[in-house]
Amino acid sequence: MTTNEHNHPTSDYAPEHSPRMQWAELAPDVFKAMVRLETASRKGLDPILVELVKIRASQLNHCAFCLDMHTKDALAAGESVERIVQLSAWEESRHFYTEKEVAAIELTEAVTVLTDGFVPDDVYEKAAKHFDEAELAQLIAAITVINAWNRFSVATRMVPGHYAPSDPKH
Repeated sequence: MTTNEHNHPTSDYAPEHSPRMQWAELAPDVFKAMVRLETASRKGLDPILVELVKIRASQLNHCAFCLDMHTKDALAAGESVERIVQLSAWEESRHFYTEKEVAAIELTEAVTVLTDGFVPDDVYEKAAKHFDEAELAQLIAAITVINAWNRFSVATRMVPGHYAPSDPKH
């Protein structure tokens, strides 16, 4: 029996889908601009917090490619499996996160799901208590950028499972 790259028997799993297009190759200037935006949006923010935000937005947007990438990046940065797993039910597992992280997760949900009533004042105000104005601007940028990445990935059906994080020590 043959196995896939994850050492699972290939006959037991659904076949991997193909991407609709290689959007980064077809729109290279947009991709390069997104990478620059990504880099700029992270400045001054805790890398673990950024990964939690990216994972939560990707869960809400059902972006399997970004979930694969950012869970691996979070683990490589030292995040625990337990906190990553609990993130999808963070409201019942708040005690796994700091108040600052909870405020960031709540803001992530509000910005990601704008159709649920915009960004409520109480959610914004809670985030503003935990982040100074510059940090809050960066956090909103990071949330906005992952939502853009999610939309590119979902729309073009990017294939999860092949991402390998770079060594965070280098």
